[in-house]
Amino acid sequence: MAFWSSTSVFTSKVPRKILFMFTLSLSVTYLFYSLMSCYNSFQFQENYVYQGRLVTDETTFVTLREKLYSTSSQVYLDEEFIERTATEQTIAVSSVRNRVGIDERTAGWARAQAATTSSMMSRAAAAAGEHEHPEFSTTDSELQRVVNCTSDYGVKKLPQAIIIGVKKGGTRALLEALRVHPDVRAVGNEPHFFDRNYERGLDWYRELMPSTLEGQITMEKTPSYFVTNSAPKRIHSMARDIKLIIVVRNPVTRAISDYTQTLSKRPEIPTFEVLAFKNRTLGLIDASWSALRIGIYALHLESWMQYFPLSQMHFVSGERLIVDPAGEMAKVQDFLGLKRIVTDKHFYFNKTKGFPCLKKPEDSSTPRCLGKSKGRTHPKIDPDVIRRLHKFYKPFNMMFYQMTGQNFEWELEEHGISPGSRN
Repeated sequence: MAFWSSTSVFTSKVPRKILFMFTLSLSVTYLFYSLMSCYNSFQFQENYVYQGRLVTDETTFVTLREKLYSTSSQVYLDEEFIERTATEQTIAVSSVRNRVGIDERTAGWARAQAATTSSMMSRAAAAAGEHEHPEFSTTDSELQRVVNCTSDYGVKKLPQAIIIGVKKGGTRALLEALRVHPDVRAVGNEPHFFDRNYERGLDWYRELMPSTLEGQITMEKTPSYFVTNSAPKRIHSMARDIKLIIVVRNPVTRAISDYTQTLSKRPEIPTFEVLAFKNRTLGLIDASWSALRIGIYALHLESWMQYFPLSQMHFVSGERLIVDPAGEMAKVQDFLGLKRIVTDKHFYFNKTKGFPCLKKPEDSSTPRCLGKSKGRTHPKIDPDVIRRLHKFYKPFNMMFYQMTGQNFEWELEEHGISPGSRN
């Protein structure tokens, strides 16, 4: 009773209109702050979800691009993309801070996200400099999943197949055709590991290789391996089950092509005829001249057969690689255990160069053909010199046919070599 009586006294002294306005003001103020709190929370969550979507979409694109068009040197996490994401998250934090009524715990969480991304950016930059796979530890499960997907970009492995020879036989043409295959990743330059850089070690050699995904083959080509005595043992010690590809060509034509290349770099060298003979009058061939020695294929193959069976070697005809590139590529793909994806639709004959080129890719404005160092016109050689060289090589060729079980029919060209043929 005392309470109600005091209340009635209070209400009687205060006008009812003022009391109503005071109560309404409190209600509106409470409603306003409640709505602002909900709005800030919604905006922050929406911004974070948007950034998460950006990371996912960008990563998916990078993954596809790397799988299809990745080069021999890769950085698995895009540094520029991380920096852009960090900037966007910092802007998001500033925006949230400026909003009225933000909860202090939310601001702290946002700062932690920005700090995490900045840390990831610095680590990625360090990894890019060392060319190593980046590994991160972060409290954000979404970003952790993004980083973990870098394993899908592949790893660097030692080669499972090597084109070991021969010089001026067509090794570059073969390698470029193989690189069209999506399951082949190859080094563009010749590493010369097993003949010139062996002391650098296998780790150095592995770092030269492009990264491969599961099911892809790592390859390289260095034609001088075939004539290097120490190469068979060294390669066998690395991988005894490796597959070896040898592109061979009529040794006479190959020698002229070899000389033509040297002549383009050193115009002052003696003529082919002078270098080919110790005594031309007596018809003594100088087999110590490297241009001629490389063509004694049977001699070099003996060294390789001491370490590898013929089942791990595949011999490509340099002549048939010109007249029927798709046919030779079918055999090579079978040997490597690949699907026959590189077919005749990938080649066209370049009349200027005198050999096939790869057809223009859809995303390129120029056709893919071998460079200016290929397709040089051979100098004119005395037909008598060519005849004597064919006679010199004939017994070695017969031995090579028996060793490989293949007849390359180079003797049929003895009277058909044109001085204007191309290398």
